[in-house]
Amino acid sequence: MNDNQTTISELRRLVTEFVAQRRWEKYHDAKNLSMAVAIEAAELMEHFQWARSEELDELLADPDLRARVTDEVADIACFTLALAITLDIDLAAAIEQKMRKNALKYPAEQFQGHYYKPTDQQ
Repeated sequence: MNDNQTTISELRRLVTEFVAQRRWEKYHDAKNLSMAVAIEAAELMEHFQWARSEELDELLADPDLRARVTDEVADIACFTLALAITLDIDLAAAIEQKMRKNALKYPAEQFQGHYYKPTDQQ
């Protein structure tokens, strides 16, 4: 599997089968899965805690650290997919809709090369 050839549908099937084979459906409610996403995100952040931004390339050149970071990103993605499955959210449609909202909130010509939190008055 790789990003260029694998569909979200295939990933959803992979996660669904994994959960079903272990009979974990009873644990996969919105509360538990949203907490799992947050916990895994915190575990990802731990790998970068106290590192300065300019040190990141060197840190990620370490194959062991890169493998641990990759595992955490995969955990976040798996739990996010499981949450989408549980809540019957079409992830592709949700991402597309969110990017459209973001495009309106952060017009490219206004936010070229910088970021600030827009206010409702803008």
